Amino acid sequence: MGRIGIAATAPLGADVLERLAREHEVAFLLTRPDRPRGRGRKLGAPPAKEVADRLGIPVLQPERLDGSLELDADVIVLAAYGALVPDALLERHLWLNVHPSLLPRWRGAAPVERAIMAGDRDTGVTIIKLVRELDAGPIAAQRAFPIGPEDDAGAVYRRAGEVAAELLAEVLPRPTFRPQPEEGVTYAHKIGPDDRRLDWSRPPEAIVNRVRALSPHIGARAELDGRDVTVWRARVADGRVEPLEVQPAGRRRMTYDEFLRGVR
Repeated sequence: MGRIGIAATAPLGADVLERLAREHEVAFLLTRPDRPRGRGRKLGAPPAKEVADRLGIPVLQPERLDGSLELDADVIVLAAYGALVPDALLERHLWLNVHPSLLPRWRGAAPVERAIMAGDRDTGVTIIKLVRELDAGPIAAQRAFPIGPEDDAGAVYRRAGEVAAELLAEVLPRPTFRPQPEEGVTYAHKIGPDDRRLDWSRPPEAIVNRVRALSPHIGARAELDGRDVTVWRARVADGRVEPLEVQPAGRRRMTYDEFLRGVR
């Protein structure tokens, strides 16, 4: 395998980039443009770009992809890139898509979050050939791993990065593919505002699963003791939801005990 390209933006993609760069010559990183971030709305680089800059890998950041883009690699690994790849580029290169689920379960934008919300005991990583239809390409490799009862999305994404690198080490020298099953397809829709709101009338396990699914990167929202908070960690104790770490609006993260002391 000669030089490869990598298309990545989010932390999972940054992790895959870092791991692949140890074993392969990476010709370039294709990532999304810098965006305003934080309260000051200053331009910030995507996580994958920060890794590429540190490793001295050339970075490409087109606002949109089209057939005029010249990419100097026969094989491009795509992991949490976040934009559609047009047909002209799909035809010109072999794109290997890293998807953090056991496809065909949880095709779409938020596979890790939806798996945890659903109470899945297992998830995994699937390497597929990127095709026009969403996450429907033939499978090059797939491996399952358990979701621990206390794992949040951050822990699952970290494990997915490890497994993805191991699978790509097997696949990249000589990719072969088998059709993806058509039975068992489910969709992991993008997380929206309604997904973030905790409904205290739901079963305690479902509420805690939602908190785990949205931590540490999005955050579940709720009202506690008359104040709007983001709930970052919680557990079920004596059949009830017990918040462990919260963040009142405009404040830092704190333990629930600290929060209660402030309320009093």
